[in-house]
Amino acid sequence: MLKSCCIYCTGIFSILILILGISLVLSGAFPHFLQALVKKEVILKNGTEAFNAWENPPAPIYMQFYFFNLTNPLEVLDGDRPAVVEIGPYTYREYRPMEEVSFSENGTKVSAVNTKTYIFQPNMSRGPETDLIRTVNIPAMTVMYKFKNEAVLANLISSYMKSLGEGLFTTRTVGELLWGYEDELLKALKKFKPDIDYVFGLFYKNNASNDGEYVFLTGLKNYKDFARVDTWNGKSSLDWWTTDECNMINGTNGASFHPVITKSETLYMFSSDLCRSLYAEYEEDVTVKGIPGYRFSPPGKVFANLTVNPDNAGFCVPAGNCLGSGVLNVSACKQGAPILMSSPHFYQADDKFVRDVFGMSPKKEWHQTAIDLNPLTGIVLQAAKRLQVNAFVQKLGVFSQTGNVRTVVFPVVWINESVVIDDASVLKLKTVMVEQTVLVNIPFMLIGLGILIGLFYMLLMCRQKIPECTPAERQPLLSS
Repeated sequence: MLKSCCIYCTGIFSILILILGISLVLSGAFPHFLQALVKKEVILKNGTEAFNAWENPPAPIYMQFYFFNLTNPLEVLDGDRPAVVEIGPYTYREYRPMEEVSFSENGTKVSAVNTKTYIFQPNMSRGPETDLIRTVNIPAMTVMYKFKNEAVLANLISSYMKSLGEGLFTTRTVGELLWGYEDELLKALKKFKPDIDYVFGLFYKNNASNDGEYVFLTGLKNYKDFARVDTWNGKSSLDWWTTDECNMINGTNGASFHPVITKSETLYMFSSDLCRSLYAEYEEDVTVKGIPGYRFSPPGKVFANLTVNPDNAGFCVPAGNCLGSGVLNVSACKQGAPILMSSPHFYQADDKFVRDVFGMSPKKEWHQTAIDLNPLTGIVLQAAKRLQVNAFVQKLGVFSQTGNVRTVVFPVVWINESVVIDDASVLKLKTVMVEQTVLVNIPFMLIGLGILIGLFYMLLMCRQKIPECTPAERQPLLSS
């Protein structure tokens, strides 16, 4: 009886382990337990790894500039299509620590400024910063737009531009175009309008400086609020666009994301470069340095015009003035300069923008903005933010400098701001991945153990049922 009791207990034990294992698989208890641990750890709080990485990103960040050199300026003034040649990259190492960090509201918010410094990398660049580029004269174009409806002033400015030899196009060094140069036309106007800055550069005052104070949510109350922008420069919304929806400040600053990300999520980001918020959606699974991740990228409808995406009506400025899909007029937040932003080579933009300029060749693998994230921790494995700065060019009758130029969105430079996770962070993440694998597989291990014990139980049962031939039973057989 004792033997039979042990055998039946073995069978019951195997069934219980099987039930436990299957229950754990169906409930996802261990994955949920791991996610709960990660959610608790990934907050902006002194001493956590998440805070240290947010405050001073460990992975090297690079900013690359690709300029479009105009090859046919005289023909363009006669009405021909611009022909450009891409020249680059000119690469800079970017340092972007969070400074003036201050916690508030019981650790639920943290304020900081994101100071960015760029150091030129000659060994990663096509040439020196002294390389010459011929492009649109943006200061002159801005002034001409500003005074195009004031005939008397326009004629005076046009005459002065002729005396300076200023025209629609200019030739400057890479360093001047990026970080600034003294413009003679702006210097002359400053005598009449003291608030005018006579130094112009596409990234003038952007080196060793910041774009204002951010207040971030720390994720203490809700893990999905990790590093989400609460206010920027004291404002919870923008005022450049014509609808409340377009003026919203949504998401993080694009450098950090909350943990436990799913494929069905929409990730929101605020970009001061674009003067707006945007979003990215899941595209595909990826692996970066052996770490699994999800790739998110902005869909085409993010920059589509109102006929494709009515939600973007507010980005048409002035109201109702829409240029087409894939192009964003940011003159309102760039001191009135006729600046338009797009993806490089007008990727995902209307075909007309590509056709209008000879030399455009949009390709997804080169020109798409994408972010690869580890879904458990939300850590950025790899990212590339790619934007193009364009100038809106058209004929202005009162200014002879514009000649017979056709109306065109003229590409000036495109930017690739990229990062790949560093090796030290990879080692830490791989440890987390091993722990995740073990925890996730514990229920399956229990199921396997239950099956093995069940097989052992069946073996014992079979052995118990085989009849043994005793000596008394053998005697009749011998006598016969």
